[in-house]
Amino acid sequence: MINQETEKLKYPIGQFTCPNPITKQHLEDWISILEHFPSRLEHLVKGLNNEQLDTLYRVGGWTIRQVVHHISDSHHHSYTRFKWALTEDNPVIKAYFEDRWAELVDSKTAPIGMSLEHIKAIHFKLVYLIKKCSSEDLKKSFIHPETNDEVKLVYNIGNYAWHSNHHYAHIENLMKRKGWL
Repeated sequence: MINQETEKLKYPIGQFTCPNPITKQHLEDWISILEHFPSRLEHLVKGLNNEQLDTLYRVGGWTIRQVVHHISDSHHHSYTRFKWALTEDNPVIKAYFEDRWAELVDSKTAPIGMSLEHIKAIHFKLVYLIKKCSSEDLKKSFIHPETNDEVKLVYNIGNYAWHSNHHYAHIENLMKRKGWL
């Protein structure tokens, strides 16, 4: 039972499962999630105090503050990967140690406002770029060096829509458990 509870805390909306085939409706839904996520996240966390921001969403997980900064870092990487894939032939991207980044002083102590503003900017740029891409553009891909997998941009859109909702659920579920909502 503890394993199921831990798994539910770790993956509150489940793990990303990409539909096959990816339809136009999937793509439209994912773009909408990416477009509206920054304001949804800001609305969710705007009233939290420092003690609340420094609360772990689960044992062995990150604080709300770290999650917000992680989203900013991760989605910045995603945007860069999109640009690489659009301008290079199947590039091998640079991976990073997200767990180590989350332990850096800015992730652990900085005000979340800076990352919320960055998330707004990066999502605006990413969504703008995606909406201007042709269907051929979205078939372009990059190689992830940890798995050597080819990641198509259309897949990555779905993955980052899921990633947005995944971390939103971490924060929202903690807030519900604590009675902060």
